[in-house]
Amino acid sequence: VQLQASGGGLVQAGGSLRLSCAASGRPFSGFATAWFRQAPGKGREFVAAIRWTGGSTYLTNSVKGRFTISRDNAENTMYLQRNSLKPEDTAVYYCAAGLNLIISSMPSASSYNVWGQGTQVTVSS
Repeated sequence: VQLQASGGGLVQAGGSLRLSCAASGRPFSGFATAWFRQAPGKGREFVAAIRWTGGSTYLTNSVKGRFTISRDNAENTMYLQRNSLKPEDTAVYYCAAGLNLIISSMPSASSYNVWGQGTQVTVSS
C-alpha cells in the first residue's frame, strides 16, 4: 500500500480546506486509515481515523464539530474536510494506514505501518 496526501496550503482563520489521501497498491478492506498532524517543535498528534470497512469514524476532541473524515471506496481515497480553521491547526498533516486496528489503538502513531508524505497546512490569523 502507498499513500499520497494532497490539498494543503495557506488559508485564513475561519476558512476551510479539504485534504485528500489517495491509496494505491491493494484494496483497503480491513484497514483503518487516519490523519495525524505535527506542528513545529511538537510531536505527531492524532486527528481522525476511519475504518475502511463500515466507515466508522473517530476524531480527537479538539476537532470535533469542525473536521470531518470520510472515504470514497471507488476512488480508494480518504478525505479530511476542515472547517472553521484556527491558527493552531497549522501543521504538517500526514495520512497513515494500519490493518485490523482496535479503537483504543487508533490514536497511536505506532499502530500504523504505512505513511504518506506530509502536506503543509498554514492558517493565518
